[in-house]
Amino acid sequence: MKLCVFQGTFNPIHNAHTRVAEFVASKYDFDKILFIPAFNPPHKSLNLDMSYHRLEMAKLAVKNNSKFEVSDIEFRRKGKSYTYLTIVELYKEFPIKGKINFLIGTDAFQYIEKWYETDKLKNLVKFIFVREDNFDISKYDYLKDKGYEFEFQPLPFEDISSTKLRDDIKLGKSISGYVAKEVEDYIKQNGLYKD
Repeated sequence: MKLCVFQGTFNPIHNAHTRVAEFVASKYDFDKILFIPAFNPPHKSLNLDMSYHRLEMAKLAVKNNSKFEVSDIEFRRKGKSYTYLTIVELYKEFPIKGKINFLIGTDAFQYIEKWYETDKLKNLVKFIFVREDNFDISKYDYLKDKGYEFEFQPLPFEDISSTKLRDDIKLGKSISGYVAKEVEDYIKQNGLYKD
């Protein structure tokens, strides 16, 4: 199986997340793109009750794409959601062909050398680095010398900020068009991001 992992807080998952996955799916012949909402991200302080809402919203956002799937692997493991531990588990869970591909944005990739067990992780995954057109990719060339395998894909549309969406909800603004209708309904029905 050719697997691509898309891990994140998805707080909330929005249309740019699914568009990135669709774009990458169109460029590669992956059998599956696995969305993995972080249960307890190591570098962010999140309400763990909210984690279950993030998982449910991710399921709603991807349900209409047969190549997309949401995994609760980090919820089953509990504890801090370290990527290395998740990837090791995925190799046990799926019959992986080659390396697991790992979809990552510039905001996360710039800290890759500080990730938990990064020297082991870099041997297990190939990073697909999604970037905006004006981003200077040459500053990451040195990572190839350190054994990180990655390639770049341009981001063919404007990104959306989850932080801005949360702020808009607090202010009572509409987020229609930025998230799937089912996700928007879920947020309203559960009164999420109000405070």
